Amino acid sequence: MERALINFILVPLVYSAMLKIGLTGGIGSGKSTVTQLFENLKVPVIDADIIAHQLVAIGQPALIQIQETFGDTILNRDGSLDRKALREIVFSEPHKKQQLEDIIHPLVYIAIQHEINQLAETPYCIICIPLLFESNMTPLVDRVLVVDCTKEQQIQRLLKRETITLERIHSIIDNQLSSILRNAHANELIDNTESHDRLAEQIKNLHHFYLSLSTC
Repeated sequence: MERALINFILVPLVYSAMLKIGLTGGIGSGKSTVTQLFENLKVPVIDADIIAHQLVAIGQPALIQIQETFGDTILNRDGSLDRKALREIVFSEPHKKQQLEDIIHPLVYIAIQHEINQLAETPYCIICIPLLFESNMTPLVDRVLVVDCTKEQQIQRLLKRETITLERIHSIIDNQLSSILRNAHANELIDNTESHDRLAEQIKNLHHFYLSLSTC
């Protein structure tokens, strides 16, 4: 883990008065919906998951390192990453999950720093990092925004969007930071247990709040 933390500081952040909001939440909590609502309000969004997917594209150094670490079985016939095969490995062997994170997290951290530096002047931006606390990326943000819902809602959303077993869903949720700990470290908390209209209302209120903070 020390190697990863050392790599995290390779790209210095350019000083900016822009407010940086770190959005996080458990799997299936509604982070993608929240980022879309912020984007509808013309707020720039940096998404760690999108960055991570780009980093493991064919020919990228991260994919080569993953192949060297986990073997050829994590590749599809065309040389792309077989995410299902890799997921099976990392969730069946906890130390393998740590190995994967040690490869990906430092590169994601650096890429986020780069994207922040490239943003044009804007009052604030959203940086969506599902593993914000677990990956030690809190130094990238000024405030933490957590989206939360019930465990039952997480499960139902995942069953609708993923080809995944109920047992695996429980395993993923149980291996993430608990909602109690995550919420305790939030500056702002979004309740995503109700309707989409209620969620949109919360985002609008937060938008005005962050605009007001950015002018202080």
